[in-house]
Amino acid sequence: MKSLRFNLTRIAAVVLIAILALTVVSIASNSALAANRSPGVGESTTHLHTDPSDNLPPGVLKQLAFHDAMRKLWEDHVTWTRLFIVSAVADLPDTGPTAQRLLQNQSDIGEAIKPFYGDAAGEQLTTLLRDHILIAADLVSAAKAGDTAAFEDAQARWYANADEIAAFLHSANPESWPLDEMKAMMREHLDLTLEEAGARLNGDWAADIAAYDQIHGQILEMADMLSAGIIRQFPKAFK
Repeated sequence: MKSLRFNLTRIAAVVLIAILALTVVSIASNSALAANRSPGVGESTTHLHTDPSDNLPPGVLKQLAFHDAMRKLWEDHVTWTRLFIVSAVADLPDTGPTAQRLLQNQSDIGEAIKPFYGDAAGEQLTTLLRDHILIAADLVSAAKAGDTAAFEDAQARWYANADEIAAFLHSANPESWPLDEMKAMMREHLDLTLEEAGARLNGDWAADIAAYDQIHGQILEMADMLSAGIIRQFPKAFK
């Protein structure tokens, strides 16, 4: 038994040393990258692959930059939605300004597609997304008030709006964004947001955090689907 315990101890020590060695190498690599370049305003510190000094072809750099920008827009979407839920549930004084920042994000997303689909399409997406946010605010208000009828009405309008967004995206790029997939993705986003808001209202902080983690991962998948679809549909824009 002593021999077994001794062997297990030695194995654990070896594993620990290996982990420490990998950590040191990782820290050294990251430090070297940071020393070579500091991120500019609005740039992500985790996407150093868009650095022109990487000697990648211009087209590849454009694709990577667009991919990163799309992720930023949709991360802002779920981040400011979360901040709005937190503030609205607690009746914090920043609820109004937070709502305005969240609505601005919907305009930003609409602007991002205008170079590809035109001004009218960008404005239409902005309108649909603003409705998405405003109806969500109605949902939170109804839930706080315990008004079941108002909540069910807002919920029905919210999911109908999600289907409209999915249909709009599908019509813009049918090959890359199949209608069923877009509807499923939008509805999953709503389901998870409802979980998040419900957990926050009930004071279930663990469930609240878990729901947001899921939302964050899911929205990045959606952002990647959108950026990949646009790059595939408009290859000349990324040369």
